[in-house]
Amino acid sequence: MEVASSTKGVPGVPAGAGRPSALAVAVVVPVRNEEQSLPALVASLRAQTFAPSEIVIVDGGSTDATVEVGRRLAGGDPRFRIIEAGAATPGRGRNVGTAAARSEWVAYTDAGIRVEPTWLERLVREVERDPALEVVYGNYEPLAATPFERAAAVAYAAPKQERPGGRMRGPFIASSLVRREVWRRVGGFPDLRAAEDLMFMERVAAAGCKTGWSPTATVWWQLQPTLARTYARFALYSKHNVWAGRQRFWHYGVARLYAFALVCFALALAHSPWWLAVPALGLVARAAKSVWRHREGRGLRWLLNPARLLYVVVITLTLDLATFAGWAQALLSRPPAQAGAGGPSVERRPDGGRAGAD
Repeated sequence: MEVASSTKGVPGVPAGAGRPSALAVAVVVPVRNEEQSLPALVASLRAQTFAPSEIVIVDGGSTDATVEVGRRLAGGDPRFRIIEAGAATPGRGRNVGTAAARSEWVAYTDAGIRVEPTWLERLVREVERDPALEVVYGNYEPLAATPFERAAAVAYAAPKQERPGGRMRGPFIASSLVRREVWRRVGGFPDLRAAEDLMFMERVAAAGCKTGWSPTATVWWQLQPTLARTYARFALYSKHNVWAGRQRFWHYGVARLYAFALVCFALALAHSPWWLAVPALGLVARAAKSVWRHREGRGLRWLLNPARLLYVVVITLTLDLATFAGWAQALLSRPPAQAGAGGPSVERRPDGGRAGAD
């Protein structure tokens, strides 16, 4: 079946989009309180050079105007489906959207992201090149417009790695193409607010699914714009990672660093205050290592910028504090009830009419 002709004349689909292909692809996007970021994402999805056959937006209980904005943006485009899934986590939102999709292939992305016009086409091209592929991961780039955001990208965005076809960041679930059968085979996404993407990708790898890479299929990820919002977001991630039982991948490593710092503090009290310089230099070394790993061919002037290094030091320390704060919050409270705590999902047409429920 060729899906290209089904998008001709659809408002918002660029001329020439939807080149002939045997692949029908649904794009699934979980959202919650994203009225500000949703317009940019929807505009970038409508501008794809390979037009998706359907775009499923799953709202996870927004308290702002996300659903209304989504309906307005999707108006006149029958490919869009908006599902109100109650108080759904991103993991459950992706499961609801994938289950509702009709296509054999599902591309995942997130709110707070803008996809490049050729993103989906380049993911699909890898499957056309090798039909045995079951998963394709694309690249992501941090949106870094301010000095703080550029330093934040150095502090916690993954550095690029060499992959087949070129250097890229990833794997990243918000830039991926997955056969629906793989989603079924691995049991879907865990019903979690954080780490659900990592756990899903680990399941995919453990299942031996054939994986491809598309370094030129790029999405742009909006970083948190301030130190306070960065702290709040990572404290949330930390808490949910603890509830998911993943401390060994993150928390224990940070705890070991600060256990060593406590030893140095004790030595400073007992012997010399110069011992305090050891953990301080260690923090600077961690920041310098991050700068080095993100150099991407830049010269010494970029590497030795003291303002950037100081920014990265401050952000790194903030992430450490958020790690411990989220850890404490997780230990002092119980995880929320999962698996459909928000009630039945309600699907609505872009004009607001009820289309069904699951």
